[in-house]
Amino acid sequence: MEAILALEDGHIYRGRGFGAAGERTGEVVFNTSITGYQEILTDPSYAGQIVLLTYPHIGNYGTNALDVESDRPYSEGLVVRELSRMSSNWRAAEEVSEFLSAHNVPAISHIDTRALVRRLRQFGAMRGVLSTSTVDLDPDRLVQKAKSSPRMVGQDLVSRVSTRATYEWTRGSEGIYGNPAKAKNTSEPKFHVVAYDFGIKQNILRRLVDHGCRVTVVPANCSADQALALQPDGVFLSNGPGDPEPVDYAAENVRKMIGKVPIFGICLGHQIVGLALGGKTFKLKFGHHGGNHPVMDLETRKIEITSQNHGFAVDPDSLDTNEIALTHTNLNDHTLEGLRHKTHPLFSVQYHP
Repeated sequence: MEAILALEDGHIYRGRGFGAAGERTGEVVFNTSITGYQEILTDPSYAGQIVLLTYPHIGNYGTNALDVESDRPYSEGLVVRELSRMSSNWRAAEEVSEFLSAHNVPAISHIDTRALVRRLRQFGAMRGVLSTSTVDLDPDRLVQKAKSSPRMVGQDLVSRVSTRATYEWTRGSEGIYGNPAKAKNTSEPKFHVVAYDFGIKQNILRRLVDHGCRVTVVPANCSADQALALQPDGVFLSNGPGDPEPVDYAAENVRKMIGKVPIFGICLGHQIVGLALGGKTFKLKFGHHGGNHPVMDLETRKIEITSQNHGFAVDPDSLDTNEIALTHTNLNDHTLEGLRHKTHPLFSVQYHP
């Protein structure tokens, strides 16, 4: 099956299609992680995006029912250099192409991914169309489709991925990594955490349970009064896709909870904290997507190599440093990676701890 990836700037990449036959539009971004393609595909933070994996050989350990971050893939499409047609892993249930086909996600291989990454680094993330020969392989039409597709700025993608109803999460990490006893917590929960689902990853929920928390997951538009009525010991603000500014309802609810309950946010949750504190956000040129971003804790001067997935950042100059401490910075581009309130129990980090 032939396939084409067309960018809004007119560049065309021809390759072999796999996964589902079809056509998808989205912002084309690249991820530098060496492993974890199944977690990347099922991370709701990739909604609205076509993901290019820079590691050249993808699919060699297949897919399984455990290494997922949500109930399905949220990325619009997948771009790789070479797809392994064989999987070698004792947990593998199906190959990547079968997994994508089952969830109606198209993909393309055998293109020069290094050249595409260089283009995205030089000119920034841009809109694209991934189409297979079953739909349309006309380059001019595909470029026009890319140009007319929605931009990432201004879209509320959170409302597309968030849960519609409140639920309790009780599963920890036991059995996930092949060891039935690993991280198993049999004691009664010590804390009650209300987790706002802006596109939350399941591993975050599992780790909260591992650490002795009873977890109640609420929709992104859950009001502050509703969240506080659950009497939590703390509120968690999750990761999520896209532009944080259209998710103004979340920032308003966080603003109402500040000082009433401890609050911790990561990724999009960090950006929403920044907005709730009166700050502003801006779009990064090509975002941070990968597992190798160096971050410095400005209070201890220690360095962490972090996992990141975001296309927007909080503007540190927009924050009132009389009330807010800037706690972490990205050593690649010096963007803000963490903050805390100086008087209230409120803190956040841009990366995924």
